[in-house]
Amino acid sequence: MRAGHGPPCPDAHASHRNAAGRPRGPRRRRLQQQPEDRREAHRIATAPTSPAGPGAADTAGAPPGPTGDKRVIYLATLNGIDPEIVNGKDDEAISRGRDQCTAMKDEKDPTKRVAQVEQRFTGPGHPNGFGPTKSALILATVQANICPTY
Repeated sequence: MRAGHGPPCPDAHASHRNAAGRPRGPRRRRLQQQPEDRREAHRIATAPTSPAGPGAADTAGAPPGPTGDKRVIYLATLNGIDPEIVNGKDDEAISRGRDQCTAMKDEKDPTKRVAQVEQRFTGPGHPNGFGPTKSALILATVQANICPTY
Protein backbone atom coordinates (compact mmCIF):
# COMPACT_ATOMS: atom_id res chain seq x y z
CA MET A 1 0.00 0.00 0.00
CA ARG A 2 1.26 3.48 -0.84
CA ALA A 3 2.10 5.91 1.91
CA GLY A 4 -0.82 8.12 2.84
CA HIS A 5 -3.44 5.72 1.51
CA GLY A 6 -3.74 3.40 4.45
CA PRO A 7 -5.84 3.74 7.53
CA PRO A 8 -5.43 7.07 9.34
CA CYS A 9 -2.91 7.16 12.10
CA PRO A 10 -4.36 7.53 15.57
CA ASP A 11 -3.13 11.12 15.96
CA ALA A 12 -4.29 12.37 12.51
CA HIS A 13 -6.23 15.16 14.08
CA ALA A 14 -3.06 16.84 15.36
CA SER A 15 -0.05 15.89 13.26
CA HIS A 16 -1.75 16.14 9.86
CA ARG A 17 -3.25 19.57 10.28
CA ASN A 18 -1.69 22.99 9.94
CA ALA A 19 -1.90 25.86 12.43
CA ALA A 20 -5.28 26.90 10.99
CA GLY A 21 -6.64 23.39 11.53
CA ARG A 22 -6.75 22.55 7.83
CA PRO A 23 -5.50 19.18 6.60
CA ARG A 24 -1.98 19.08 5.26
CA GLY A 25 -1.17 17.13 2.15
CA PRO A 26 -1.34 17.08 -1.66
CA ARG A 27 -4.03 19.75 -1.89
CA ARG A 28 -1.76 22.27 -0.19
CA ARG A 29 1.01 21.63 -2.72
CA ARG A 30 -1.34 22.13 -5.69
CA LEU A 31 -2.38 25.56 -4.46
CA GLN A 32 1.16 26.89 -4.13
CA GLN A 33 2.17 29.52 -6.65
CA GLN A 34 4.86 28.82 -9.19
CA PRO A 35 7.95 31.09 -9.07
CA GLU A 36 6.79 33.09 -12.15
CA ASP A 37 3.43 33.73 -10.52
CA ARG A 38 5.12 35.06 -7.41
CA ARG A 39 7.32 37.43 -9.43
CA GLU A 40 4.25 38.72 -11.29
CA ALA A 41 2.33 39.14 -8.03
CA HIS A 42 5.28 41.06 -6.55
CA ARG A 43 5.54 43.28 -9.66
CA ILE A 44 1.84 44.13 -9.45
CA ALA A 45 1.95 44.69 -5.69
CA THR A 46 4.94 47.01 -5.91
CA ALA A 47 3.92 48.92 -9.05
CA PRO A 48 3.56 52.64 -8.38
CA THR A 49 0.06 54.01 -8.52
CA SER A 50 -1.03 57.27 -10.07
CA PRO A 51 -1.81 60.27 -7.84
CA ALA A 52 -5.52 59.52 -8.27
CA GLY A 53 -4.92 56.05 -6.79
CA PRO A 54 -5.16 52.56 -8.15
CA GLY A 55 -7.68 52.06 -10.91
CA ALA A 56 -7.37 55.62 -12.23
CA ALA A 57 -5.52 54.25 -15.25
CA ASP A 58 -5.52 50.77 -16.66
CA THR A 59 -2.53 48.48 -16.49
CA ALA A 60 -1.26 49.60 -19.88
CA GLY A 61 -0.68 53.07 -18.53
CA ALA A 62 -3.39 54.74 -20.58
CA PRO A 63 -5.43 57.38 -18.79
CA PRO A 64 -9.16 56.82 -18.40
CA GLY A 65 -11.35 57.98 -21.26
CA PRO A 66 -13.18 61.27 -20.92
CA THR A 67 -16.64 61.15 -19.40
CA GLY A 68 -19.57 63.53 -19.21
CA ASP A 69 -18.92 66.98 -20.64
CA LYS A 70 -15.26 66.17 -21.43
CA ARG A 71 -16.41 63.28 -23.64
CA VAL A 72 -18.91 65.48 -25.48
CA ILE A 73 -16.33 68.24 -25.98
CA TYR A 74 -13.65 65.77 -27.15
CA LEU A 75 -15.90 64.14 -29.74
CA ALA A 76 -17.40 67.47 -30.90
CA THR A 77 -13.93 68.97 -31.34
CA LEU A 78 -12.74 65.99 -33.38
CA ASN A 79 -15.90 66.21 -35.51
CA GLY A 80 -15.19 69.92 -35.99
CA ILE A 81 -11.70 69.16 -37.30
CA ASP A 82 -13.06 66.55 -39.71
CA PRO A 83 -16.26 64.48 -39.30
CA GLU A 84 -14.45 61.45 -40.69
CA ILE A 85 -12.15 61.31 -37.64
CA VAL A 86 -14.94 60.00 -35.40
CA ASN A 87 -17.15 58.75 -38.25
CA GLY A 88 -19.88 57.67 -35.82
CA LYS A 89 -17.46 55.48 -33.84
CA ASP A 90 -17.21 57.37 -30.56
CA ASP A 91 -15.60 54.58 -28.55
CA GLU A 92 -12.98 53.98 -31.23
CA ALA A 93 -12.06 57.69 -31.28
CA ILE A 94 -11.69 57.64 -27.49
CA SER A 95 -9.61 54.45 -27.62
CA ARG A 96 -7.29 55.98 -30.21
CA GLY A 97 -6.91 59.07 -28.04
CA ARG A 98 -6.04 56.96 -25.00
CA ASP A 99 -3.54 54.99 -27.07
CA GLN A 100 -1.98 58.25 -28.24
CA CYS A 101 -1.59 59.36 -24.63
CA THR A 102 0.24 56.13 -23.83
CA ALA A 103 2.56 56.62 -26.81
CA MET A 104 3.26 60.23 -25.80
CA LYS A 105 4.63 59.20 -22.41
CA ASP A 106 7.83 58.06 -24.10
CA GLU A 107 7.88 60.48 -27.03
CA LYS A 108 8.54 64.14 -26.20
CA ASP A 109 9.35 65.39 -29.73
CA PRO A 110 6.26 67.32 -30.97
CA THR A 111 6.95 66.46 -34.62
CA LYS A 112 7.08 62.75 -33.84
CA ARG A 113 3.90 63.03 -31.76
CA VAL A 114 2.08 64.54 -34.75
CA ALA A 115 3.42 61.71 -36.92
CA GLN A 116 2.06 59.19 -34.39
CA VAL A 117 -1.37 60.83 -34.57
CA GLU A 118 -1.26 60.72 -38.36
CA GLN A 119 -0.69 56.95 -38.21
CA ARG A 120 -3.18 56.30 -35.41
CA PHE A 121 -6.13 58.42 -36.55
CA THR A 122 -7.30 57.29 -39.97
CA GLY A 123 -10.63 57.23 -41.77
CA PRO A 124 -12.26 55.69 -44.84
CA GLY A 125 -11.19 58.61 -47.03
CA HIS A 126 -7.89 59.09 -45.18
CA PRO A 127 -6.22 55.68 -44.87
CA ASN A 128 -2.83 57.36 -44.35
CA GLY A 129 -4.06 59.86 -41.77
CA PHE A 130 -5.39 63.40 -41.98
CA GLY A 131 -2.14 65.20 -42.73
CA PRO A 132 0.15 67.17 -40.41
CA THR A 133 -2.15 70.18 -39.91
CA LYS A 134 -5.23 68.22 -38.88
CA SER A 135 -3.08 65.73 -36.96
CA ALA A 136 -1.64 68.61 -34.90
CA LEU A 137 -5.21 69.72 -34.10
CA ILE A 138 -6.16 66.15 -33.17
CA LEU A 139 -3.10 65.95 -30.92
CA ALA A 140 -4.07 69.19 -29.15
CA THR A 141 -7.61 67.84 -28.66
CA VAL A 142 -6.34 64.56 -27.22
CA GLN A 143 -4.00 66.36 -24.84
CA ALA A 144 -6.63 68.85 -23.69
CA ASN A 145 -9.36 66.28 -23.07
CA ILE A 146 -7.70 62.96 -22.21
CA CYS A 147 -4.16 63.50 -20.95
CA PRO A 148 -3.49 67.18 -20.16
CA THR A 149 -0.40 66.37 -18.07
CA TYR A 150 1.48 64.55 -20.86
